[in-house]
Amino acid sequence: MQEKAAEAADFMRLFSTPSRLMLLCHIAQKERSVGEIQEALDFKQPALSQQLGELRQAGVVQTRRESRQIYYSIADDRVAAVMEMLMRVFCNVGDNQTSPRIEARNSPAGQRPAAPEGFVGEMARWARLEKAD
Repeated sequence: MQEKAAEAADFMRLFSTPSRLMLLCHIAQKERSVGEIQEALDFKQPALSQQLGELRQAGVVQTRRESRQIYYSIADDRVAAVMEMLMRVFCNVGDNQTSPRIEARNSPAGQRPAAPEGFVGEMARWARLEKAD
């Protein structure tokens, strides 16, 4: 895990601001047009463009053009897995029977991203390294 810590920290920065987290949450529920996102989240256009550009640059969202509309969806299975967990924990969305299945747009239906072997145990060990105050 130590050699992946920097990569994991960079990845988690994608979720580090409330506005970006809300944006990812909104897109994770279903593919959305820029207009739908702007209306639902009440973001100013320059701020929305900047956030979407950063997420696109990081490869976690992808675009699809239909006529004059641009649609955004989740492109990274890891982001889909994190958003599913965050919605379950913080938004009280569903239990095991009704939990929404968030998938990257290119993922085969019903296939969940697999954690690397030993990942959960390694994360648990890593999380215990810092002592609680």
